[in-house]
Amino acid sequence: MTRTSSICIVTPALADANNGNWQTARRWARMLRDHYAVRVSKVWPDTPTASDRTDLLLALHARRSADSIAAWAQARPHQPLVVALTGTDLYRDIASDARAQRSLALAHRLIVLQDQGPQALPEALRAKCRVVLQSSTRRQTLAKTVAHLRVVVVGHLRDEKWPQTIFEAARLLALDEGIRIDHIGQPLDPLLADAARQTQAACPHYRWWGGLPHGATRSRIQRAHLLVHPSRMEGGAHVIMEALQSGTPVLASHIDGNVGMLGTGYGGYYAPGDAAALVSLLRACRAGQSRPDGGMLAALQAQCSLRAPLFEPQAEQTALLSVMQELL
Repeated sequence: MTRTSSICIVTPALADANNGNWQTARRWARMLRDHYAVRVSKVWPDTPTASDRTDLLLALHARRSADSIAAWAQARPHQPLVVALTGTDLYRDIASDARAQRSLALAHRLIVLQDQGPQALPEALRAKCRVVLQSSTRRQTLAKTVAHLRVVVVGHLRDEKWPQTIFEAARLLALDEGIRIDHIGQPLDPLLADAARQTQAACPHYRWWGGLPHGATRSRIQRAHLLVHPSRMEGGAHVIMEALQSGTPVLASHIDGNVGMLGTGYGGYYAPGDAAALVSLLRACRAGQSRPDGGMLAALQAQCSLRAPLFEPQAEQTALLSVMQELL
Protein backbone atom coordinates (compact mmCIF):
# COMPACT_ATOMS: atom_id res chain seq x y z
CA MET A 1 0.00 0.00 0.00
CA THR A 2 1.39 3.40 -1.01
CA ARG A 3 2.04 5.75 1.89
CA THR A 4 0.40 9.17 1.71
CA SER A 5 3.02 11.91 1.46
CA SER A 6 3.38 14.01 4.59
CA ILE A 7 3.71 17.80 4.80
CA CYS A 8 4.67 19.89 7.81
CA ILE A 9 3.57 23.53 7.66
CA VAL A 10 5.74 25.71 9.89
CA THR A 11 4.25 29.05 10.87
CA PRO A 12 5.72 31.61 13.27
CA ALA A 13 2.22 32.30 14.64
CA LEU A 14 -0.39 29.83 15.87
CA ALA A 15 -4.05 30.31 16.74
CA ASP A 16 -3.46 32.55 19.74
CA ALA A 17 -1.94 35.23 17.49
CA ASN A 18 -5.02 35.43 15.21
CA ASN A 19 -2.94 37.05 12.48
CA GLY A 20 -2.37 36.57 8.77
CA ASN A 21 0.29 33.86 9.10
CA TRP A 22 -1.99 31.73 11.25
CA GLN A 23 -4.96 32.23 8.93
CA THR A 24 -2.81 31.18 5.97
CA ALA A 25 -1.39 28.11 7.72
CA ARG A 26 -4.81 26.93 8.88
CA ARG A 27 -6.40 27.41 5.46
CA TRP A 28 -3.55 25.73 3.57
CA ALA A 29 -3.62 22.75 5.93
CA ARG A 30 -7.32 22.33 5.25
CA MET A 31 -6.82 22.60 1.47
CA LEU A 32 -4.00 20.04 1.42
CA ARG A 33 -5.50 17.41 3.72
CA ASP A 34 -7.56 15.76 1.00
CA HIS A 35 -4.30 14.86 -0.74
CA TYR A 36 -1.59 14.66 1.94
CA ALA A 37 -1.04 14.02 5.62
CA VAL A 38 -0.63 17.54 7.00
CA ARG A 39 0.27 19.01 10.36
CA VAL A 40 0.92 22.59 11.49
CA SER A 41 3.74 23.44 13.87
CA LYS A 42 5.61 26.48 15.10
CA VAL A 43 8.99 24.81 14.52
CA TRP A 44 10.64 21.87 12.77
CA PRO A 45 11.63 19.36 13.97
CA ASP A 46 8.57 19.09 16.19
CA THR A 47 9.03 15.36 16.81
CA PRO A 48 12.17 13.22 17.21
CA THR A 49 13.91 13.49 13.86
CA ALA A 50 14.52 9.78 13.54
CA SER A 51 10.79 9.00 13.67
CA ASP A 52 9.68 11.98 11.58
CA ARG A 53 8.47 10.79 8.18
CA THR A 54 7.70 14.24 6.78
CA ASP A 55 8.25 14.45 3.01
CA LEU A 56 8.01 18.21 2.48
CA LEU A 57 8.45 21.27 4.66
CA LEU A 58 6.31 24.31 3.86
CA ALA A 59 7.60 27.23 5.94
CA LEU A 60 5.85 30.58 6.26
CA HIS A 61 8.11 33.66 6.56
CA ALA A 62 11.74 33.52 5.48
CA ARG A 63 13.20 35.21 8.57
CA ARG A 64 10.90 34.15 11.39
CA SER A 65 11.00 30.49 10.31
CA ALA A 66 14.71 30.59 9.42
CA ASP A 67 15.80 28.14 12.13
CA SER A 68 13.34 25.48 10.96
CA ILE A 69 14.29 26.06 7.33
CA ALA A 70 18.01 25.68 8.10
CA ALA A 71 17.41 22.57 10.23
CA TRP A 72 15.43 20.91 7.45
CA ALA A 73 18.01 21.77 4.79
CA GLN A 74 20.80 20.34 6.91
CA ALA A 75 18.98 17.15 7.89
CA ARG A 76 17.24 16.52 4.56
CA PRO A 77 18.99 18.47 1.82
CA HIS A 78 17.38 16.47 -0.98
CA GLN A 79 13.80 16.61 0.29
CA PRO A 80 11.50 19.40 -0.88
CA LEU A 81 11.54 22.72 0.95
CA VAL A 82 9.02 25.45 0.16
CA VAL A 83 9.23 28.92 1.69
CA ALA A 84 6.21 31.24 1.55
CA LEU A 85 7.03 34.94 1.77
CA THR A 86 4.15 36.39 3.73
CA GLY A 87 4.87 40.07 4.35
CA THR A 88 7.74 41.85 6.06
CA ASP A 89 10.17 39.19 4.88
CA LEU A 90 9.43 39.97 1.22
CA TYR A 91 9.47 43.75 1.51
CA ARG A 92 12.08 44.27 4.24
CA ASP A 93 14.03 41.28 5.51
CA ILE A 94 15.37 39.80 2.28
CA ALA A 95 17.11 43.08 1.46
CA SER A 96 19.34 43.02 4.52
CA ASP A 97 18.77 40.01 6.81
CA ALA A 98 21.27 37.20 6.19
CA ARG A 99 19.01 34.53 7.70
CA ALA A 100 16.12 35.49 5.43
CA GLN A 101 18.44 35.52 2.43
CA ARG A 102 19.71 32.06 3.33
CA SER A 103 16.12 30.79 3.54
CA LEU A 104 15.54 31.92 -0.04
CA ALA A 105 18.71 30.23 -1.23
CA LEU A 106 17.85 26.93 0.50
CA ALA A 107 14.26 26.73 -0.78
CA HIS A 108 13.36 24.58 -3.77
CA ARG A 109 10.28 26.73 -4.36
CA LEU A 110 9.23 30.17 -3.17
CA ILE A 111 5.60 31.23 -2.81
CA VAL A 112 4.40 34.83 -2.87
CA LEU A 113 0.83 35.86 -2.18
CA GLN A 114 0.10 38.48 -4.84
CA ASP A 115 1.02 39.31 -8.41
CA GLN A 116 3.64 41.96 -7.66
CA GLY A 117 5.55 39.66 -5.30
CA PRO A 118 7.99 38.09 -7.79
CA GLN A 119 9.34 41.52 -8.75
CA ALA A 120 10.57 42.05 -5.18
CA LEU A 121 12.85 39.00 -5.44
CA PRO A 122 16.38 38.98 -6.85
CA GLU A 123 16.06 38.14 -10.54
CA ALA A 124 18.03 34.91 -10.12
CA LEU A 125 15.38 33.53 -7.74
CA ARG A 126 12.25 34.35 -9.75
CA ALA A 127 12.31 31.09 -11.72
CA LYS A 128 11.55 29.11 -8.55
CA CYS A 129 8.84 31.52 -7.43
CA ARG A 130 5.12 30.76 -7.72
CA VAL A 131 2.16 33.07 -7.03
CA VAL A 132 -0.60 31.64 -4.83
CA LEU A 133 -3.38 34.17 -4.37
CA GLN A 134 -5.06 33.66 -1.02
CA SER A 135 -8.79 33.15 -0.74
CA SER A 136 -11.79 33.70 1.42
CA THR A 137 -15.30 32.33 1.47
CA ARG A 138 -17.87 34.51 -0.23
CA ARG A 139 -20.38 36.40 1.90
CA GLN A 140 -23.61 38.05 0.88
CA THR A 141 -23.35 41.67 -0.19
CA LEU A 142 -25.60 43.65 2.13
CA ALA A 143 -27.72 46.68 1.40
CA LYS A 144 -26.15 49.73 3.08
CA THR A 145 -27.65 52.88 4.54
CA VAL A 146 -27.11 56.24 2.82
CA ALA A 147 -27.43 58.11 6.13
CA HIS A 148 -23.69 57.83 6.67
CA LEU A 149 -20.56 56.18 5.24
CA ARG A 150 -19.36 53.31 7.42
CA VAL A 151 -15.61 52.67 7.11
CA VAL A 152 -13.79 49.74 8.67
CA VAL A 153 -10.03 49.43 9.20
CA VAL A 154 -8.64 46.01 10.18
CA GLY A 155 -5.06 45.54 11.35
CA HIS A 156 -3.27 45.07 14.64
CA LEU A 157 -1.73 48.29 15.92
CA ARG A 158 1.87 48.06 14.73
CA ASP A 159 4.00 50.30 12.59
CA GLU A 160 3.84 48.18 9.41
CA LYS A 161 0.07 48.67 9.30
CA TRP A 162 0.55 52.45 9.53
CA PRO A 163 -2.49 53.22 11.71
CA GLN A 164 -1.16 56.75 12.17
CA THR A 165 -2.69 57.53 8.76
CA ILE A 166 -6.12 56.61 10.12
CA PHE A 167 -5.66 58.68 13.28
CA GLU A 168 -4.71 61.72 11.22
CA ALA A 169 -7.57 61.18 8.76
CA ALA A 170 -10.09 60.99 11.61
CA ARG A 171 -8.88 64.35 12.90
CA LEU A 172 -9.22 65.89 9.44
CA LEU A 173 -12.86 64.81 9.21
CA ALA A 174 -15.67 66.66 10.94
CA LEU A 175 -18.41 64.80 12.79
CA ASP A 176 -21.14 66.28 10.57
CA GLU A 177 -19.56 64.88 7.38
CA GLY A 178 -21.29 61.55 8.04
CA ILE A 179 -18.16 59.38 7.80
CA ARG A 180 -17.75 56.90 10.65
CA ILE A 181 -14.59 54.87 11.17
CA ASP A 182 -14.43 51.54 13.03
CA HIS A 183 -10.85 50.43 13.72
CA ILE A 184 -10.21 46.80 14.68
CA GLY A 185 -6.86 45.45 15.87
CA GLN A 186 -4.97 44.33 18.92
CA PRO A 187 -2.70 46.85 20.71
CA LEU A 188 0.66 45.36 19.76
CA ASP A 189 2.38 48.75 20.13
CA PRO A 190 1.47 50.57 23.37
CA LEU A 191 2.24 53.98 21.88
CA LEU A 192 -0.09 53.35 18.95
CA ALA A 193 -2.75 52.09 21.35
CA ASP A 194 -2.46 55.36 23.28
CA ALA A 195 -2.80 57.27 20.02
CA ALA A 196 -5.93 55.29 19.15
CA ARG A 197 -7.48 56.12 22.52
CA GLN A 198 -6.63 59.80 22.12
CA THR A 199 -8.13 59.85 18.64
CA GLN A 200 -11.30 58.20 19.91
CA ALA A 201 -11.60 60.79 22.69
CA ALA A 202 -11.13 63.68 20.27
CA CYS A 203 -13.18 62.31 17.36
CA PRO A 204 -16.66 60.90 18.11
CA HIS A 205 -16.82 59.54 14.55
CA TYR A 206 -13.79 57.26 15.19
CA ARG A 207 -13.92 54.17 17.39
CA TRP A 208 -11.16 51.69 18.17
CA TRP A 209 -12.60 48.27 19.06
CA GLY A 210 -9.37 46.50 19.96
CA GLY A 211 -9.00 42.91 18.81
CA LEU A 212 -12.18 41.08 17.78
CA PRO A 213 -12.74 37.41 16.84
CA HIS A 214 -12.32 36.66 13.15
CA GLY A 215 -16.02 36.00 12.60
CA ALA A 216 -17.03 39.29 14.20
CA THR A 217 -14.44 41.14 12.14
CA ARG A 218 -15.75 39.61 8.92
CA SER A 219 -19.28 40.66 9.84
CA ARG A 220 -18.13 44.25 10.30
CA ILE A 221 -16.37 44.17 6.93
CA GLN A 222 -19.59 42.85 5.41
CA ARG A 223 -21.65 45.69 6.92
CA ALA A 224 -19.21 48.47 6.00
CA HIS A 225 -19.42 50.63 2.90
CA LEU A 226 -15.61 50.65 2.62
CA LEU A 227 -12.54 48.88 3.94
CA VAL A 228 -9.50 51.13 4.30
CA HIS A 229 -6.11 49.40 4.28
CA PRO A 230 -3.31 51.86 5.12
CA SER A 231 -0.26 49.57 5.40
CA ARG A 232 3.25 50.69 4.51
CA MET A 233 4.28 47.04 3.91
CA GLU A 234 2.19 43.97 2.94
CA GLY A 235 2.81 40.53 1.54
CA GLY A 236 -0.86 40.13 0.63
CA ALA A 237 -3.53 41.24 3.09
CA HIS A 238 -6.29 38.85 4.15
CA VAL A 239 -8.65 41.71 4.87
CA ILE A 240 -8.55 42.89 1.26
CA MET A 241 -9.72 39.56 -0.12
CA GLU A 242 -12.29 39.28 2.67
CA ALA A 243 -13.67 42.68 1.68
CA LEU A 244 -13.81 41.74 -1.99
CA GLN A 245 -15.57 38.49 -1.14
CA SER A 246 -18.17 40.48 0.82
CA GLY A 247 -18.86 43.04 -1.90
CA THR A 248 -17.16 45.77 0.15
CA PRO A 249 -14.87 48.03 -1.90
CA VAL A 250 -11.42 49.06 -0.69
CA LEU A 251 -9.32 52.18 -0.32
CA ALA A 252 -5.66 51.21 0.00
CA SER A 253 -2.17 52.66 0.16
CA HIS A 254 -0.39 52.40 -3.18
CA ILE A 255 2.19 49.76 -2.26
CA ASP A 256 3.12 46.61 -4.17
CA GLY A 257 1.36 44.26 -1.75
CA ASN A 258 -1.95 46.05 -2.29
CA VAL A 259 -1.52 46.63 -6.02
CA GLY A 260 -0.76 42.92 -6.47
CA MET A 261 -4.21 42.12 -5.09
CA LEU A 262 -6.37 44.96 -6.43
CA GLY A 263 -4.71 45.43 -9.83
CA THR A 264 -2.65 48.18 -11.42
CA GLY A 265 -5.67 50.09 -12.77
CA TYR A 266 -7.65 50.19 -9.55
CA GLY A 267 -9.17 53.58 -8.68
CA GLY A 268 -9.01 53.44 -4.87
CA TYR A 269 -5.33 54.05 -4.14
CA TYR A 270 -3.72 56.92 -2.25
CA ALA A 271 -0.05 57.64 -1.56
CA PRO A 272 1.16 55.73 1.53
CA GLY A 273 0.81 57.82 4.68
CA ASP A 274 -1.07 60.64 2.92
CA ALA A 275 -4.01 61.18 5.26
CA ALA A 276 -5.28 64.21 3.30
CA ALA A 277 -5.48 62.16 0.10
CA LEU A 278 -7.30 59.40 1.96
CA VAL A 279 -9.80 61.92 3.32
CA SER A 280 -10.41 63.23 -0.21
CA LEU A 281 -11.27 59.70 -1.36
CA LEU A 282 -13.54 59.17 1.64
CA ARG A 283 -15.38 62.40 0.90
CA ALA A 284 -15.76 61.44 -2.76
CA CYS A 285 -17.25 58.10 -1.73
CA ARG A 286 -19.57 59.84 0.73
CA ALA A 287 -20.71 62.23 -2.02
CA GLY A 288 -21.40 59.28 -4.30
CA GLN A 289 -24.02 57.98 -1.88
CA SER A 290 -26.33 60.83 -2.88
CA ARG A 291 -25.87 60.29 -6.64
CA PRO A 292 -28.20 58.06 -8.67
CA ASP A 293 -25.23 56.25 -10.20
CA GLY A 294 -23.43 55.80 -6.86
CA GLY A 295 -20.45 57.85 -7.99
CA MET A 296 -17.00 56.76 -6.88
CA LEU A 297 -18.31 54.26 -4.33
CA ALA A 298 -20.20 52.34 -7.01
CA ALA A 299 -17.24 52.49 -9.40
CA LEU A 300 -14.92 50.97 -6.81
CA GLN A 301 -17.45 48.28 -6.01
CA ALA A 302 -17.67 47.34 -9.68
CA GLN A 303 -13.88 47.06 -9.94
CA CYS A 304 -13.72 44.93 -6.80
CA SER A 305 -16.46 42.64 -8.11
CA LEU A 306 -14.32 41.92 -11.17
CA ARG A 307 -11.31 41.01 -8.98
CA ALA A 308 -13.24 38.89 -6.46
CA PRO A 309 -13.22 35.59 -8.45
CA LEU A 310 -9.40 35.55 -8.23
CA PHE A 311 -9.74 34.95 -4.48
CA GLU A 312 -12.11 31.98 -4.55
CA PRO A 313 -10.98 28.99 -2.42
CA GLN A 314 -10.90 26.63 -5.41
CA ALA A 315 -8.45 28.89 -7.25
CA GLU A 316 -6.13 29.05 -4.25
CA GLN A 317 -6.29 25.31 -3.67
CA THR A 318 -5.47 24.57 -7.31
CA ALA A 319 -2.45 26.90 -7.25
CA LEU A 320 -1.19 25.50 -3.93
CA LEU A 321 -1.58 21.87 -5.01
CA SER A 322 0.28 22.65 -8.22
CA VAL A 323 3.33 23.74 -6.20
CA MET A 324 3.20 20.62 -4.02
CA GLN A 325 2.80 18.33 -7.04
CA GLU A 326 5.87 19.83 -8.69
CA LEU A 327 7.96 18.56 -5.78
CA LEU A 328 6.23 15.42 -4.49
